[in-house]
Amino acid sequence: MRALAGEGVLGGIQCHAGGLSPTPIPQPWASSYAPLLIWEDVQVATGNEGPNLDPGTGPEHKIGQVVLAATPLGNDHDASPRLRALLATADVVAAEDTRRLRRLVSALGVEISGRVLSYHDANERERAVELVDIAAAGGTVIVVTDAGMPIVSDPGFRVVSEAVARGVHVTALPGPSAVLTALALSGLAVDRFCFEGFLPRKAGERSTRLRELIDEPRTMVFFEAPHRLEVMLRALAESLGSGRQAAVCRELTKTYEEVKRGALGDLVQWAELGVRGEITVVVSGASAEERRAAVGLDTEEAQVEAVLAREGHGVDRRTAIAEVAKAAGIPRRVVYDAVVKRKDAKP
Repeated sequence: MRALAGEGVLGGIQCHAGGLSPTPIPQPWASSYAPLLIWEDVQVATGNEGPNLDPGTGPEHKIGQVVLAATPLGNDHDASPRLRALLATADVVAAEDTRRLRRLVSALGVEISGRVLSYHDANERERAVELVDIAAAGGTVIVVTDAGMPIVSDPGFRVVSEAVARGVHVTALPGPSAVLTALALSGLAVDRFCFEGFLPRKAGERSTRLRELIDEPRTMVFFEAPHRLEVMLRALAESLGSGRQAAVCRELTKTYEEVKRGALGDLVQWAELGVRGEITVVVSGASAEERRAAVGLDTEEAQVEAVLAREGHGVDRRTAIAEVAKAAGIPRRVVYDAVVKRKDAKP
């Protein structure tokens, strides 16, 4: 870190452009001097400043950009200083719900100086072009949704796609995420996970989607509305097994935050009593045994039959054994031994 210009006070030491001189700074609120940092005009360069989001930057230095900004999930105190600054200084704030945006900035004590535009599923295609036009002309456009990071089951994809296609800079202002918060609190493995968003509302489409996830080894994260939670959990239990472990995270970061953990079958009974609030569901991935069962290779007999079927289609035994072992998620030696055992058992 290096001082570039100006003067200031660092820890009770007077800072000048030409060096440092000890000048104690009185602190009437303390009984003794303590380290104090007061910057007047000193600029500090760290080499990793990132995109210029400095609210004090003048229009002549502004680089047009689209900023995806994460907003609090439910606790206004989670709003970052950068979010507050950018809401106040951006040329345009594009919001999924302008009424919720107004409530947020009011709670934060922030006054928006730029234009506020609606940006939601119904107008996303047309609005994306307009927003990128503004950024291409040198403006700063901040995109916010009702909670969390834009694009994650929220509007935002089209404006990013449009900006990338036109060479307009896109950056992110990180912050709260229901997906990551739920994963952290779930008590399930999070070394590998996938986000599945909302399951289809129609039973047939929902069943089709869940069949694709039966042998998914990664921990899965879903969003769901509270009035559909029981139906969703019941569908998960029927498709993935009532014993599959899961966690229902409700009202994350809010006063009545709750995480209900247990087997899917037990969670169905809990949800029957009625659940309110914003819901994120985390479900453990399929175990090795569950994956074998999903592809019909959970028994020795099934594995041997699969090898013989491949041989019947002209596949050599070594390759057939390798394919079955891979599909079942077990060592090739296990399948080989099963085939030899069947052969030896024949009269």
